[in-house]
Amino acid sequence: MHTLLMTLLVIVSLALIVVVLLQSGKSAGLSGAISGGAEQLFGKQKARGLDLVLHRVTIVLAALFFILAIAITKV
Repeated sequence: MHTLLMTLLVIVSLALIVVVLLQSGKSAGLSGAISGGAEQLFGKQKARGLDLVLHRVTIVLAALFFILAIAITKV
């Protein structure tokens, strides 16, 4: 069981890394980070198409990563 969970954790980790690297950058530099944070805070969302899919896949993979990491410590 431990080996199966560890294998799944490695696969999810690699998939999470790939999905994060495939996402486009929101903005560059410190000024872009500040304005990007303000846009996110006030609800302006520019994610369309593939960016939206990658964002949702990232959330699912991150949740799986945490669940698997906790499950491994319990086994």
